[in-house]
Parts: sequence; C-alpha cells; structure tokens
Amino acid sequence: MIKNKVIRADLIMLLAAAIWGFAFVAQREGMETMGPFLFNAARFFIGSAVLFPLVWYLSKKNKTPTNKETSTKKLLIAGTIAGLFLFLASSFQQVGIQYTTAGKAGFITGLYIFFVPLIGIFFGQRTGSGTWLGAFIAVIGLYLLSINDDFSIARGDLLQLICAVFFAAHILVVGYVAKRMDPLKLSLIQYVVSGVLSFFIAIAIEVITWQMIVDTAIPLLYAGVMSIGVGYTLQVVAQQHAKSSHAAIILGLEGAFAVLGGWLILDENLSMKGLIGCGLMLSGMFLSQLLPRLSLKKS
Repeated sequence: MIKNKVIRADLIMLLAAAIWGFAFVAQREGMETMGPFLFNAARFFIGSAVLFPLVWYLSKKNKTPTNKETSTKKLLIAGTIAGLFLFLASSFQQVGIQYTTAGKAGFITGLYIFFVPLIGIFFGQRTGSGTWLGAFIAVIGLYLLSINDDFSIARGDLLQLICAVFFAAHILVVGYVAKRMDPLKLSLIQYVVSGVLSFFIAIAIEVITWQMIVDTAIPLLYAGVMSIGVGYTLQVVAQQHAKSSHAAIILGLEGAFAVLGGWLILDENLSMKGLIGCGLMLSGMFLSQLLPRLSLKKS
C-alpha cells in the first residue's frame, strides 16, 4: 500500500514537472508585454481563484478539526513561510527569464535538486555520496551551459541560479509541513501570500495597465491555471508521500520539458556545448536518483 502511494506520488510529481517545464515558455512570452512582478501577481491570483472553490467545497464536506483555532494559526504561519520562499524563488526566476532562454532557465532552475540536500545538512539530514556525485556532474554541465569564455556567468543565468536556492528552501518547507497540514489549504495560502507581495512590488516599480493583462492573457492563463493552480498543488499533494530530496530530483526534470517547449514553441536552439551541458545536468539528476544512499548503505 505504501509502495503504491510512493509510485503515485512520483507520477504526480512528473506531471507537475512537465507542466512547469512548458510554463517557462509562457513566462518567457509574458515578458514581451508586462513586467515580471505584475506577471507573477496575476498568475498567483489566477491560481488562487482556481483553487479556492475546491478548498471551500472540501472544507464544507469534511469534519471540523478538533482544535480548529490552533490548527488555523499553524496553517497560516506555515503557508506564509512557504509563500515567502515561493515569492522569492518565482521573483528571481521571472526577472531572470527576461535575459535568458526558456530552456536554459528551466535547466538552471532544476539545480535546486542539489541545493535541497545541501541545505538539509544544516538541519541534520544525511545525504549519500550518490547525490554528491550527481551534483559534481551537474555543475560541469552548468559550466558548459552558462559560463562564458571569460568565466563570467550571464545575468539571467545567475538570477536563475539564485532562484534555484530559494526553490530548494521552498521544497524543504513544503516537504515538512505538507505531511502535517491540509495540502490544498496550504497551497492556497502560499499563492495568496506570493501574489500579494508580487503585486505590491509591481505597484511600486512597474507600469500597470489593463491592456497589458489583455495582451498577456494566454501566457497568464497557462501560468496561472496550469503552473500555479495545478502544478504547485500537485507538488504539495504528492510530497505528503515523498521525501524532499526524492521529490526535488523528479521535479527537476522540468528543465528537460522547458528545453522541449522552447524548441517546439519558441524556436529556441542550443549550441552543441549547451546541449552537452544539458545532458550532463540531466545525467547528474538521474545519478542522484539512482544512487541516493551509497555511503549510507556502506556505513
């Protein structure tokens, strides 16, 4: 029974990775007609609107928790923390995608699979040598994909790398609280928090017009309904039955889907060096999955 739940969780996370991968195309297209913080605010509010009816229906249908006041307080705190990390990660990602391709953004963002065990060390989590071997190979891939001849990294790629760190923190937070709280309510709260924070910054530094919303309707609907309303909710639901490091590896496959989407829809192409870099990064992800506990088994 437990094994079936784990397999189901893996398939759900793979679906989320595919949705997110193609969302990079929508995010890249959206930057042609509006600012990054307005785009994020709109898509998080759309995602919240999609999820709210389901949360309301299930809340009416299910029994009230024994200690409702305490549970609500903890849920709000957890959702706010998760929303803060989601806001930081999505902000760096959306600003950075203006200066790089959808495919490169997807692959570099996927490096959060290595920041998850790295950050986890500081919280007492043990990590096998297989994960570090995969990380080493992926770093070589990142070098081939993003580092210039003068050993500098492009602005957009650097912002995606910072975004990966915050996504790793978000995965760890969700992995901890999703097993203890209502995952759908947690999702709704984090979307609202992220949307509100993004909207305040958009008001402060960006130009906002209704025409921008109209011109960006299709990218916003995909990024809001599918990436936020469906994708992140699938992540929270699946992580009830998956370890954070395991989840990060599967979700990291969004990079492969991002390259596919960029190639199919935006006519993006990578150089041979970039393709080899992507291949090494993908190999590193799989190695981390296949050899997650080498050192732990030997010890």
